[in-house]
Amino acid sequence: MADFYERIVDVEVTGEEAGSLAERMIDLMVAEDLVTRETSGEGVYSANVDVGHIPGRGWARAAEPWGSDHRPGPVAVVVGRSHHVGGQGMDEAEYAECPRCGARTVIIDYPLRFEADQEVWRPYREAIAAWRETGEGSVSCSACGASVPVTEWRWDSGFAVGALAFEFWGWPPLTDEFHEEFGRRLGHRTVIHQGKF
Repeated sequence: MADFYERIVDVEVTGEEAGSLAERMIDLMVAEDLVTRETSGEGVYSANVDVGHIPGRGWARAAEPWGSDHRPGPVAVVVGRSHHVGGQGMDEAEYAECPRCGARTVIIDYPLRFEADQEVWRPYREAIAAWRETGEGSVSCSACGASVPVTEWRWDSGFAVGALAFEFWGWPPLTDEFHEEFGRRLGHRTVIHQGKF
């Protein structure tokens, strides 16, 4: 089960704030014995980091019941501006929805196409690259004309743009209560991904 993961992405924290927020969240999880300060790379298949925090004795309080002998893998913390893809999906979003007017731009036209329309995806790809490099990147909405930062666009459930993510490798599904409390402690909007390496 170690190649399955659940990822919580903070999609509002800035790149400058992400490191200190990550440390605060780890401090809270260590205090609650959900993870330890000890790290390991065993069972971590993240595209961004090589190690994660080993689960603590109280890890099961955050997850659905899974069996008394199960031991989950580490919790990897990804700090830095990045885009995140859930599942085993493409590297592009299926769609982008403007938060100003609600218009949806289709990038992968399922079920007619299984690949992104690269001309439609290009302004988003370029803006995400600029944001990763500088902290700023925007795309103009084709419907309302607003220039919207890439961090504010609403993406399909398998895609997220954020500067902080927590990857729970090999854990049973995290509970809704844990998601809500984790998001409240982050103080920002989050996106949840589940997938398999």
